Formats: sequence, C-alpha cells, structure tokens
Amino acid sequence: MQDNRVLSGMRPTGRLHLGHYHGVLKNWLDLQNEYDSYFFVADWHAFTTHYSDKIDLETNVMEMVVDWLAAGINPNTSTIFVQSKVPEHAELHLLLSMSTPLSWLERVPSYKDQQLKLKTKDLGTYGFLGYPLLQSADILMYKAGLVPVGEDQVAHVELTREVARRFNYLYGREAGFEEKAEAAITKMGKKQAKSYRSLRKAYQETGDTEALVKAQALLKQQQNITLGDRERLSGYIEGVGRIILPEPESLLTKASKMPGLDGQKMSKSYGNTISLRDTEDEITTKVKRMPTDPARVKLTDPGDPNKCPVWQLHKVYSDESTCEWVVEGCTKAKMGCIECKQPVIDAIKDELMPMQE
Repeated sequence: MQDNRVLSGMRPTGRLHLGHYHGVLKNWLDLQNEYDSYFFVADWHAFTTHYSDKIDLETNVMEMVVDWLAAGINPNTSTIFVQSKVPEHAELHLLLSMSTPLSWLERVPSYKDQQLKLKTKDLGTYGFLGYPLLQSADILMYKAGLVPVGEDQVAHVELTREVARRFNYLYGREAGFEEKAEAAITKMGKKQAKSYRSLRKAYQETGDTEALVKAQALLKQQQNITLGDRERLSGYIEGVGRIILPEPESLLTKASKMPGLDGQKMSKSYGNTISLRDTEDEITTKVKRMPTDPARVKLTDPGDPNKCPVWQLHKVYSDESTCEWVVEGCTKAKMGCIECKQPVIDAIKDELMPMQE
C-alpha cells in the first residue's frame, strides 16, 4: 500500500459550481501539497444515475478538467486522468465482482438512500447496485492508502476494505506460501532479515502495532526483493496470505457548508447553483434574486438573518465586521436587502475572477 497516496474522483454530470469548489477542490488543493495525489474524472460513474439522460459527456469531461486546472490543481504535483481512458478499471471491477457477495452491495447505505432521493429515475439497474464496487476497483487499482471522503461515504471505503480482505484471503494463500515467504526473507540480507523476524514476532505474539508499522516500513526500503515477495512478506507479518490488494483508510474531510441560492445545500438537482463559469452579470442577477426573510415586506420592517439564505452566504464569505454590519442592519431595519447582498456579490466575483482569467 502507498500510505502517502491519495485518490479521489468527481463525476462529470454538469458544470462545476461553488459547492464543488468549497466542498472538494479546496480540499484537493491542500492534499496535492502533502500527498501523492491521484485525481480522476469518474465518467463511467456518471452513467449510474444519468444513463438515460442526454448529456454531452465529452464536453463535460473537458470542461471539468479545465476547471480543475483553473482552480489550482497542479498536473506537475498531481496525477490527473479520465477513468474511461484506463480500461483496467473495468477489468478489475469485473474480477472483483466474481468474489464479492451480492448482500454486501445491497447493504451499502447509499443504495437505498439514493433510490428514495431520486424517485423519478429508474435505479433498479445492475450498474447502480454495483457502482460502489467500481469505486472499490478505482481505489484498489492504485493501492491508494487514503481516500478523502465525507462521513456519508465512509461506508464505501469500508466496503473496499472488505472486498480487498476477501480477495486476499481467496487468492493470497498460494501453494507453498510460507516457504516462499521464508525464501524472500533471506534475500533481504542477514541484518534486515533479523530485524524483520524480530518485528514479526513482536507483532504476532504481543500485538505490538508499532512493530507492524516498522516492519512495513522496512519492507518498503528493500531493493533486493520483488513486488511479489514484498506482498508475501507484508501478509506474512500479519499471519495472513499475500497482500495483493492493500486495504485503504478513510481520510475524513469537512462537509461543505456552501448553501445554495435558496438556502438548501448547493446542488444542480435543486437548480440553486452559481457555476464557476458564471459571468459577473449572471452572479449579480442570481444573488439579487435570492429570497430573503419573508418578514421584511417593507424597508422599515426588521428581519432575522437566520431566516434569510443570504445570511448563510455571508457566513462563508464575509469577515466578522461585515457580519456584524449585516446583523445590525437587518434586525434594526437600517438597510435594504439589495444593500445586504452586495458584499456577497463582490466576494463571489473576487473568488472566481482568478479562475476565469
């Protein structure tokens, strides 16, 4: 497993909006400076819920990558690719499907949740049931150690761990496994072999997790053994078979707090988005049309910021003094709603300007 490797993807189902930027891309910008980052366009995944929609997938893919680059994703420090251009994703997905119990896929929380949320779509398809396994193939193919996810996606990473564990159990216990592992140890040299045996004994007899970490680090440093030997010795430490597919870990990320134009979570499905490609005029028009506190019928009527969607955007974009100005002006009817919206309009324009240039 590549402990320092992160893998994450995004479906090209439409234009990227501020929710994508604040919820995913800003996190990727941090990750690419700390990890060996793999970011991919999950175009096959787009078909799981949009298989009957008339979408220009090729254009969406191209625009998505351009938006990533404009947002600051650096191809010199990150690996960027399109899922369908690497057919091995489908091949591994097929192989994993042969050994993955159907019940594992049926119990993934998102399977029933998405069917309830998207009642207008026929999601009783094999592709929709199996898309978490395709996600597993995406992750396991690159032996990613970490997968950045929100809490609602942790179950998908846990499924991936179970799939990898079962695969290793079924296919890692090759004939003569112990003999091959012992032969691989001798290739390490006397000093390194002694250290490996000592660490393996400490882990297996006392459960010393620090010894496990040290042993795995020791294996990564070895130049005299093959990849197959390294996989065998990794499994030999833990008393299992050859670790062909390492189990990844979830890297929990903060949930996006970006509200939509109507106060709900920003989503294309709700029609409440501001696109990363919206012009200044489009941004101005969208924000000015946002609903406000119904109590403010007249300019002299006081309002409650907590009942106004614009206030949620102020909490994202405005500094403390501006927020205080908004609360004062709204609750005491010292300003109109258009005046209140202007700082948000300016902040969004300033944020998107560098990307659009």
